[in-house]
Amino acid sequence: MERIIIDGLSFSLPLFIMAVGGIYSEKSGITNLALEGFQGMGAFIGAFVAVLMMNKGIGDATTQFYAAIFFAILGGALFSLLHALLCIRMRANQVISGVVLNILAMSLTAYLTKALNKGLFHAASDKFVLGVSNRFTIPGLSAIPIVGAFFKELYPFEILIVLIAFCSWYILYQTRYGMNLRACGDNPHAVDAAGEDVGKIRTIAVLFSGALSGLAGICFAYSISGNFSSAIFVGYGYLSIAAMIFGNWNILPTLASCLLFGFARSGGYFLVQKMQMPSSYADLAMTLPYILTLLLLIFFSKYNRAPRALGETYDKGKR
Repeated sequence: MERIIIDGLSFSLPLFIMAVGGIYSEKSGITNLALEGFQGMGAFIGAFVAVLMMNKGIGDATTQFYAAIFFAILGGALFSLLHALLCIRMRANQVISGVVLNILAMSLTAYLTKALNKGLFHAASDKFVLGVSNRFTIPGLSAIPIVGAFFKELYPFEILIVLIAFCSWYILYQTRYGMNLRACGDNPHAVDAAGEDVGKIRTIAVLFSGALSGLAGICFAYSISGNFSSAIFVGYGYLSIAAMIFGNWNILPTLASCLLFGFARSGGYFLVQKMQMPSSYADLAMTLPYILTLLLLIFFSKYNRAPRALGETYDKGKR
C-alpha cells in the first residue's frame, strides 16, 4: 500500500500541474490539445541545459536539477507562444493547432536530441541522460500510519508543484485577473465591454499552460526514467486533458482525477510485481489509467460543463 501511494503521487502531481495549465487555457476560452507538445519541448530544453552543465562541469547535481526545471518552464512557455499566436492573433482552428504542435514537438525534439548528442557530446544516442532525482522523507509526518506514505520518498519537485498549484488556485479564484480569465471563457464580449483586453488575458493563460506543462515534462524525465527521450511522454498530455475534463475544469476535482490515475498506474504495477508476472504484464499495467479514462467517459461525461465560449474565435466586431 505504501509503495502504491509513493509511486502514485510522484506520477499524479506532474500530471496534475500540467492539467492546471490546461484549466487556465481552457477557462480563458482557448482549447488546448497541445499540452503534450508543451511538456515535450519544455523537458527537452531543460534536459539539454542540465546535460550541457554536466559536460562543462558547471554546478553540482542539485544546481543542474533546478536549472533544468527553470529552463523547462521557460521552454514550455516559449513554445506555447506559437499556439497563442495561431489561435488568438491569427484565429486559426484551435484543435488543429494543438494537434500540429504536438506532432511538431515530438519530431523536432527527437531530431534535435540525436543531432545535439552527436554534434556537442559525441554520443550516438537519442536520449539525454539525467539520472533520477534524489528523494527525501519528512520526519514526524512520515511516521503516521497509511497517511505517512504521502510524506515519504518525496521528490523535490513534488513540494514545488504543490506550492505552484496553491498559487494557481489563488490567482484563478481570488484575484481580478482570475475573474477576468474565467469570464473570457464564458462571455468574452462582456470582458471587452468592461475595458479589459481579451487577447492579452488569453495569451497569458496559454503561456502559463505552456510553462506548467514544461515543468511537468522535466519532472517526468527525472522521476520515471532518469533521462529525456521524446518517446517517454507519449500520452501524458492527453491524460492530463482527460483529468481536467473529469474535474469539470476545476482545480481540486482535477487533483482527485490525477490521483486516481496515478494510483491506478502504480497499483497495477505493484500487482504485477507482487504476483511475479512476466515483464510484459508491467507494460499492460501502464495502460490502466487509459482504461480508467474510457470507463469514466462512459459514466461521467454527460455531467461535464465546459466554459461556454471554449474554442470560439473571439471577434471584437461581433456581439
